[in-house]
Amino acid sequence: MLRVNVVTIFPEFFAGPLSLSIPSRARDAGLVEFRVVDLRDYTHDKHRTVDDAPYGGGAGMVMKPDPFFEAVDALRASPPVVLLSARGRHFRHEDALRFAAGAELTLLCGHYKDVDQRVADHLATEELSMGDFVLTGGEPAALAILDATVRLLPGAMSDMESARTDSFFDTPGISAPSYTRPPEYRGHRVPDVLISGDHKRIAEWRKLEAARLTEKRGGR
Repeated sequence: MLRVNVVTIFPEFFAGPLSLSIPSRARDAGLVEFRVVDLRDYTHDKHRTVDDAPYGGGAGMVMKPDPFFEAVDALRASPPVVLLSARGRHFRHEDALRFAAGAELTLLCGHYKDVDQRVADHLATEELSMGDFVLTGGEPAALAILDATVRLLPGAMSDMESARTDSFFDTPGISAPSYTRPPEYRGHRVPDVLISGDHKRIAEWRKLEAARLTEKRGGR
């Protein structure tokens, strides 16, 4: 079973998503345990303060290191401990596979202007980002990583073969487009090869389309 810890100042952010679809089914099947921790529970003042002004001046507030360290200590979390950060390298399918194969994953959600660098340097084992943009907080990124990971757990999906044909699963490219009934809608037809019944031609079409779209979108 995979244990996923999420450290956040907005635990309610995760209540809805974790009660739906694959994350919920995986938890009910005993494949994953979610522990969502309120960072404010590890503060020691009456205002439950998690942020302070930056040393050296400047705009915005910086999240304090001590609540993060104390939260992770209380969880007795094993690596990986991931700080969601715009400075981090981009999260990839290979990371989801690695996390799904592990026993524990801890996700640290920042907020405000920044997180004290000591969290990145001396607590987190890695920093990950969703891309070259900034979110209001780490919660949406944590949820994306959690979802991408949990769906890969054996038994989480009713049809694992569906995952194996997703973009990025076995190759660095993206998958071919999909179509379903009706064969024609508002004058737009499904490619004839897909309704030909010729499985060899269909497989070749999908391979070529995947390569074409991967090249078109920058070879990602």
